[in-house]
Amino acid sequence: MGYISDIRKYVGHMPVQHTAASVIVENEKGEILLQKRTDNDTWSYCGGAVELFERVEDAAARELFEETGLTAESLELFGVFSGEEQHYIYPNGDEVSTIDILYICRRYSGEMKCQPEEVEELRFFDIDHIPHNICPPVREPIRKYIEYRRGAMF
Repeated sequence: MGYISDIRKYVGHMPVQHTAASVIVENEKGEILLQKRTDNDTWSYCGGAVELFERVEDAAARELFEETGLTAESLELFGVFSGEEQHYIYPNGDEVSTIDILYICRRYSGEMKCQPEEVEELRFFDIDHIPHNICPPVREPIRKYIEYRRGAMF
């Protein structure tokens, strides 16, 4: 059990602010890795809650490994996302206001495999062919990432 699970024992489903560490993995073709979530059948990048006293970079690397089997060789800070766009109500009724610290990972190792409890499928997508059913709190960060990538191409 983690910090957020412990908090939920006291507050139930009411909104909590939580810090997340997330990763957009880029392969050598410039495609990005997305995971199809088991809880809401949407696509998202890898990530999750930062535990008490955990370094954010360590949380990002841990979440990447847990969800995909990949080990981050390097992480580059992309941005911090917060505010109304990061409000989300999980299918179980838990409500969060997330501060998402998002990294880009271009160097990684390992064999890709799904964490069956959370991830139904892992797939790389070209930024021009991102699925439409993106998990709501990651829509804005992915939009910003695509904007960044397109700006870098010209």
